[in-house]
Amino acid sequence: MRKIYLSLALMLCYSLTMAQETRKLPVETSVEKTHEVTIKGKRVPYKSTAGTQPVWDDNGEPIASLFYTYYERTDITNKASRPLVISFNGGPGSASIWMHLAYTGPVLLNIDDEGYPVQPYGTRSNPHSILDVADIVYVDPVNTGYSRILNSETPRSTFFGINSDIKYLADWVNTFVTRQNRWASPKYLIGESYGTTRVAGLVSQLQNAHWMYFNGVILVSPTDMGIDRGGPVKMANYLPYYAATAWYHGQLPADLQSKDLDEILPEVEKYTIEKVLPAMVKGGSLSAQERDAIATQMSRYSGLSKEVILDHNLMVPTSFFWKELLRDEGMTVGRLDSRYKGFDRMEAGDRYDFDPALTSWNHAFAPAFNIYARNVLGFKSDLTYNLFGPVHPWDRSNENTGYDLGQAMRQNPYLHVMVQSGYFDGGTDFFNAKYSLWHIDPNGKMSDRLSFKGYRSGHMMYLRAEDLATSNEDIRQFIQKSMVAPNMPAKYK
Repeated sequence: MRKIYLSLALMLCYSLTMAQETRKLPVETSVEKTHEVTIKGKRVPYKSTAGTQPVWDDNGEPIASLFYTYYERTDITNKASRPLVISFNGGPGSASIWMHLAYTGPVLLNIDDEGYPVQPYGTRSNPHSILDVADIVYVDPVNTGYSRILNSETPRSTFFGINSDIKYLADWVNTFVTRQNRWASPKYLIGESYGTTRVAGLVSQLQNAHWMYFNGVILVSPTDMGIDRGGPVKMANYLPYYAATAWYHGQLPADLQSKDLDEILPEVEKYTIEKVLPAMVKGGSLSAQERDAIATQMSRYSGLSKEVILDHNLMVPTSFFWKELLRDEGMTVGRLDSRYKGFDRMEAGDRYDFDPALTSWNHAFAPAFNIYARNVLGFKSDLTYNLFGPVHPWDRSNENTGYDLGQAMRQNPYLHVMVQSGYFDGGTDFFNAKYSLWHIDPNGKMSDRLSFKGYRSGHMMYLRAEDLATSNEDIRQFIQKSMVAPNMPAKYK
């Protein structure tokens, strides 16, 4: 009997040991698979590599390991002329899953044409992927996805902050590009949301500390990237987004509602710059007559009553807008995509209980990636794939990434930047994205290398089928435009 108990105990210890091993991320590993996808009607064979690559400390010891998924087209042998796109999402603390499974990669999660989840969960081929024109690597920063800290004694500040995030990721990218023999390739960074802060800083860090130069940076739903704005500028800039959302929900006066969005927005943007901003700057010195006139016009453009605009001294917070716009219908609108509607426990209040857009998305992505990683990529782990990981406290001090991006462009005549924004995104609104572009290039000398693309959707504009096709094509055209002819010197004329 003692032998039986001993055997059972040994088996239990072995099982626990194996479980513990599978719950640890390997410092370095990779799994390769071959696939094919049809993009724009043409067959594209490709290889996937799902793996981990370490982050080292100054002594060369691994302190963390990052999970990545790398897609390479296999019927092209000349990697020197083949673009490489390095993709990050945001948060901070968000995995790369969003653009990976819903935007530029070779597969898409199952959603309907407007981006709403459907069952059964899973993925399908992406006929709009940019894999036909570029290889792509999706990177999960520390504590997102499967990426983890390996050395528990390493200070969290090594990873969790604007500038520390940029520093260790630049080292990681340098290693990846070297290992994959891609130094000669035209290179691009793409980031979404906080990922735009990340890639704006990365392109500068890689250029100035690793001497790695890029052809392009794509900013999807950009943050302010440390570009100064506040008070009247911050509050005035929301009006065009309010107008777009009110138009979508049919809340504008009949004469405006009958117009197309493309007709309305230039009018509202002009009014914002020429009238609303100066009025807000005047504050209490604004006459009652002027204040009433501005509030009346803001009401026409925003779908809010003149009274609530006056109650807020013209400066209506976004949180109030999401609650107020459809209050008479008992509904709220989403922050990250204001096409989405929800409802709260009480109709009273000045902010909603939850973002109906984000809650809709979360339950579609997690099952799809877990199925895809194990069954298609062949990467098996008992770790939780963190859509949103623990990355706090996050050091937000010394934020200069937008200005650093402008400096990198001035230093590198090859470098182009494109912004992609959804008109119904209330988290990182499109007019503030335009404002950032203006101040990345304050003297206007780089306008031929800066571009803006707007879409009739929200923060993740690619979730809408029509915009998925258009936005991927915009990236494809951006890459082609920013490719450099052989032997073309990097100099200003």
